[in-house]
Amino acid sequence: MGSPARTRILVVDDEEAILETMTFTFEDDYDVLTSTSPREALALLDQNAPVAVVISDQRMPEMTGVELLAAVYARHPNTVRIILTGFADMDATIGAINAGHVYAYVTKPWEPDQLKQVVRRGVEHHRLACENERLLAELRRANVFLESVIDELDTGALAVDAEGFLRAANRPARSYLGLAGDPRGLPLAQALAAPELAALAGAAERLSSVPGCEPEELDLTRGGKRLRLRVSGHPLLEEGGTALGRVLFLREVSHEPIRRRFEELIEQAAREPGPLRALLQQSQADLRKLADEAKGSGVGSPAMAELAERASRSATAIDHWLTVDDALARDDYPDAQLLRERIRVATSRWPLPDRLPPRVQELARRVEAYYESGENPKQPVL
Repeated sequence: MGSPARTRILVVDDEEAILETMTFTFEDDYDVLTSTSPREALALLDQNAPVAVVISDQRMPEMTGVELLAAVYARHPNTVRIILTGFADMDATIGAINAGHVYAYVTKPWEPDQLKQVVRRGVEHHRLACENERLLAELRRANVFLESVIDELDTGALAVDAEGFLRAANRPARSYLGLAGDPRGLPLAQALAAPELAALAGAAERLSSVPGCEPEELDLTRGGKRLRLRVSGHPLLEEGGTALGRVLFLREVSHEPIRRRFEELIEQAAREPGPLRALLQQSQADLRKLADEAKGSGVGSPAMAELAERASRSATAIDHWLTVDDALARDDYPDAQLLRERIRVATSRWPLPDRLPPRVQELARRVEAYYESGENPKQPVL
């Protein structure tokens, strides 16, 4: 494992003697780059970045030190800039320091120990600036991953700080509430100022002001879509118990009554050990009604759309099972490959593929036996 790279500094002065002195002063602690030309110095800086500190004389033929350091700042803003100036240049230097974002100036003649101390502080300043930049970059990357995960949740979330400002809003929350653009930084009351959101604003106020307040359910219409939201609050606390703010969770529950009926139909079929045909036929009709009810509900939530799709797929699975059973009971030699494909598709569409009804499992075995032997007893299974 190699030793860590040494910190680099760059010294710019049109006098070779000054550069030799600077190199002798700093070479034990840093890699010292030198240049008598400001323009060459900028090229050296680009080639050897990162450079922690640039030390420049103020009076030089091509450009002043302040002009050079302004160019350094534009190209490498984290590089610390120090200027050397004589007493005669002091007023002009101080007046121009802000243009070059100069960290410090040192008057000629300087004391080596004083200059070393200024440079040491500059190097530490550069290290901290780079570390802060690295940490901010990591935080931004972490936030990208975190936001991508949070946006995939089916529950809306609004994070509000202790002063009542909105700090985060995931994709479901923005969709449910019709929030345009990025609402972060707005007071929550302003983000929920639309007349259609008045009920939600009231619920948010109650949930934040009453400890242990029970979740509230409310109806909401935004953009022609009807929703029923269950709103709950959760405090955000530091380890010591200091309040940071709160999170409001918005769960879309319009679909839950239909979902419960859907689950009851599927569970009833899955646990029926005996003859199944009549039950499957009734379940198929009920599932199609549920799918139509969900599609025609006017509720624009992803959960309702998914429920409609699941009910439709389940009805299709039953249709395949009934068709296979009819073919085995009616035909002498039905197409065995087609029967196997119908069984496969039905299993993939059934919401509980690991809990097929017992008679359906027997139907699948009968199809496999017929496929292998070519013998069909022409008896219904379901």
